[in-house]
Amino acid sequence: MSFTHLDGAGHARMVDVTEKQPTVRSATARGFVRVAAETVRSLRDGAVPKGDVLAVARIAGIQGAKKCADLLPLAHVIGVHGATVDLEIEDDGVAIVATVRTADRTGVEMEALTAVTVAALSVVDMVKGVDRSARIEHAEIVAKTGGRSGSWTREEGER
Repeated sequence: MSFTHLDGAGHARMVDVTEKQPTVRSATARGFVRVAAETVRSLRDGAVPKGDVLAVARIAGIQGAKKCADLLPLAHVIGVHGATVDLEIEDDGVAIVATVRTADRTGVEMEALTAVTVAALSVVDMVKGVDRSARIEHAEIVAKTGGRSGSWTREEGER
């Protein structure tokens, strides 16, 4: 078996995508931050002491998508041409969905996951003073389009 991110001597390497043609690609990821019932009430009332949790988390997520290659050593530096981060307060926490788009040589799955996880970290940071129980429960890719492998969507209920 050969590994794409190892050279013949077993050393880590970044895959060379120079010869690939840029194509339009997108990826969507989702995550969830579970918080206490009182924190949900504070989020809905806009009463979290640090301010507008969802606005800060949205911007943090977008910024995270643009910094992905700085965090993952073998990720390619690509143009993030579009990024949306949507957060919704639910009865037991905050649901996060991020979609990242590019017209580049490699996909944006890691950028979408980074957007979701950085947004989730931001939610935890914003509420930790009032809710030590806040926790990130999952982050996962739910769909991708473009590239050699084409489109893929996670089946409902698939983990």
